Amino acid sequence: MDEKETTPAPHLVPGDALAIRRGQFWIPGERVATAAGTAQRGPMFVQWEAPAAGAHPVPLVLVHGGGGQGTDWTGTPDGRPGWATRLVQAGFAVYVVDRCGHGRSPYHPDVIGPMGPQFPYEAAEGLFCPDDPGHTRWSGDLDQVVAPMGALPADFAESQRMDADRLARLLDITGEAVLVTHSAGGPVGWLTANRRPELVTAIAAVEPMGPPFGEFPGMGALDWGLTAAEIVTEPPADSPADVAGRDIPGLAGKPVAVITGGASAFAGFAPQVVDFLRGAGAAADQLHLPEHGITGNGHGLIYESNSDDTVRPVIEWLMTFEKS
Repeated sequence: MDEKETTPAPHLVPGDALAIRRGQFWIPGERVATAAGTAQRGPMFVQWEAPAAGAHPVPLVLVHGGGGQGTDWTGTPDGRPGWATRLVQAGFAVYVVDRCGHGRSPYHPDVIGPMGPQFPYEAAEGLFCPDDPGHTRWSGDLDQVVAPMGALPADFAESQRMDADRLARLLDITGEAVLVTHSAGGPVGWLTANRRPELVTAIAAVEPMGPPFGEFPGMGALDWGLTAAEIVTEPPADSPADVAGRDIPGLAGKPVAVITGGASAFAGFAPQVVDFLRGAGAAADQLHLPEHGITGNGHGLIYESNSDDTVRPVIEWLMTFEKS
């Protein structure tokens, strides 16, 4: 009988030595009255890390996608360090958030509002490991991908408003920062930039939601172009349909990289996202990984098997915002 192959405990596997400073705090939500008493609505958990010897002057705020949590950035499904670690190793301070009602940011329907449907395996398979021969970088453990996924608030627009409010108040603490968003975290980035334009240096949007005015069954629709929540334009839009082509003040002149994988369906509509952002006044470009010699990646490129490669061109782009 063959001996059963065993996997050593994570702490016994050799890893990277990294001297860091770290901490955590919450961006509080509003106090609201409930039948049980006064509760806090939609706080946002923040975990930060920085190199022990000092960091680049402009920190990064990492915003996860729909249903996920901050752990999307801190590790990979196959147990390797995530983008957050690699960014700290590159000299950046990072602030990793759990969006309102996700992960360590508590959710109660009586306070935040009704929950949407739970994120199912079928959706995860279609999004993260599709039957596509060009998708060769899957990390291989769907259980680990689905485990941290929770339900989004049923009110898609209100969820984005809450997140943008908390992120704006986080920037009041961090000072000027670069937003790094993924997937359904993308709309929150556009809204936050409009709330704190002077504090958002740039936005690295990894596989952001789209195309403009797209609909997403079980979640909602991007009624305002790239957001479900209303976004301010100049001149003001009379209706959501009028937002295209109008300036969005918080994005005016803002450097934006739309990062896409070569085997992701999101890459197909990324040019439409870039065009919309340019129409709003942003200095937007697509950063397509195959053009940097990195192939086989899908929507979960931040934690796929070659995540150490996918982060490199992003680090190079981020280095352009280092201040002397």
